[in-house]
Amino acid sequence: MKVSDFDFELPRELIATHPAEPRESARLLEIGEQLADRIVRDLPNLLAPGDIVVVNDTKVIPARLSGLRGVAKVEVTLHKRESDSRWRAFAKGARKLKDGDRIDFADSFAATVAEKGEDGEVTLDFDRGGPELMAALAQYGFMPLPPYIARSQGPDARDREDYQTVFARHEGAVAAPTAGLHFTPALLAALKARGILHATLTLHVGAGTFLPVKVEDTQDHKMHAEVCMIDAGTAATINFAHAQGGRVVAVGTTVTRTLESAADDRGMIHPFADETRLFITPGYRFKAIDMLLTNFHLPRSTLFMLVSAFAGLERMKAAYDHAIAERYRYYSYGDCCLLHPAKGARIQG
Repeated sequence: MKVSDFDFELPRELIATHPAEPRESARLLEIGEQLADRIVRDLPNLLAPGDIVVVNDTKVIPARLSGLRGVAKVEVTLHKRESDSRWRAFAKGARKLKDGDRIDFADSFAATVAEKGEDGEVTLDFDRGGPELMAALAQYGFMPLPPYIARSQGPDARDREDYQTVFARHEGAVAAPTAGLHFTPALLAALKARGILHATLTLHVGAGTFLPVKVEDTQDHKMHAEVCMIDAGTAATINFAHAQGGRVVAVGTTVTRTLESAADDRGMIHPFADETRLFITPGYRFKAIDMLLTNFHLPRSTLFMLVSAFAGLERMKAAYDHAIAERYRYYSYGDCCLLHPAKGARIQG
């Protein structure tokens, strides 16, 4: 398909710069045969007892660093862990960097350029690894807010909490699984009281999720790789719930891509610990998920392509037009939508 098929105009003032307070007060657009304007706290009543909500428990690290190569300023955003002390990163001014260059982020915290890649990517070897590196990032790094959240002062102290879900457990993401930002302990308690199950998996979201699609046809796009994990217990829980008639509700595109990567052709989820490069566009038939809770996405993005594959491109365009007219808040800190599958989008059900 042409990438231009996934374009739309969005007023910049609708891009949210902070989340709703409280989080479950954000608006929710239910997208099925009809459109319905709701609130996130309505979610328990939009689902049924026995349904299972699957969330991503990755934890965002302060992955944006500012440093010096000699006297030249360098800003890097880590995006993929290669080892305890080695990360791939996107660097501003990467053309001036050379293999072997040292970047000092603090008096006692530095990295060496191990390799240069394409499109501003570099591989960095830090002077420490494991918990020590995580501690240094916590001290000197900034939360890696998406480039479309433009603030003159950049990320603030509040973002350390705002840009993290209540499920955050396993460090490694450099972008939040933003659909999960709407959940609070109160909402989880209401879901549980309704008889709705929940399960967790891990996909460490990379900064590649924000890279623009530069090709003209979707079949020419190379999807970035992200590390994801589903353990045997989680797979068994999801499979049991589905076998009992419960719907699998994916919270976010990261959960969707992980479940679809781990599912066989019968829709059974298997333990999975690997990278996924799954690129979902219209025509894909979903094996694992029955519903999808997700935020509103960028035009021409792989994320908008995924939701269009699930709910239908024309339906999603109409829904986004409605959301713009009703002044919904867009992107990472914005409102969300609950998608029902379009006819033929799923292999089963």
